[in-house]
Amino acid sequence: MSVKHAAISLLTVGLLTVPALAESAVTAEKNPPGDIPDSQVFVDYKGPGFTIKVPEGWSRTDEAAGARFADKYNTIEVTVATAAAAPTLGEVSTGEAKSLVDAGRAVKVASVKDVKLDGGRAIRIDYAANSQPNAVTNKQIRLEDVRFLLFKAGKLVTLDMSAPLGADNVDQWNLMANSIRIQ
Repeated sequence: MSVKHAAISLLTVGLLTVPALAESAVTAEKNPPGDIPDSQVFVDYKGPGFTIKVPEGWSRTDEAAGARFADKYNTIEVTVATAAAAPTLGEVSTGEAKSLVDAGRAVKVASVKDVKLDGGRAIRIDYAANSQPNAVTNKQIRLEDVRFLLFKAGKLVTLDMSAPLGADNVDQWNLMANSIRIQ
């Protein structure tokens, strides 16, 4: 990243003040890779405390609190945590959404809203972010992301879905989000 494409702020290290670079949003691809085909087959996946329909054939990484599925630039990650109560829209707007911006790569939150899924009430965060740099080319792409937070009986399920900005995955993302069931 060059200085001409980055925001510059000052960072104090000991007694020395040096410029610190903040990551800028990369330009979205004109023909983004990453559309999930309309003909994609979905299979049931049972994780620790949840079930969800996921695209057949995607790579899966099992984690202690959930699982991550990936294909090219598309990712789906589901995690489960304990929680005393369902998060409120206000808590998510000032907490979770702010954390995404603070910890992410040029994150821009578009909306935070209550939604009704087939599996129950959820809070949805729509945002855009840069991808991790490619290990070989160092190239990044702009991603569109959605996070759903669902609560039931002391469990908070977080569903994160990501694809290249402009990919047409609305129907497939809705299918997956509506398939979540907390066990």
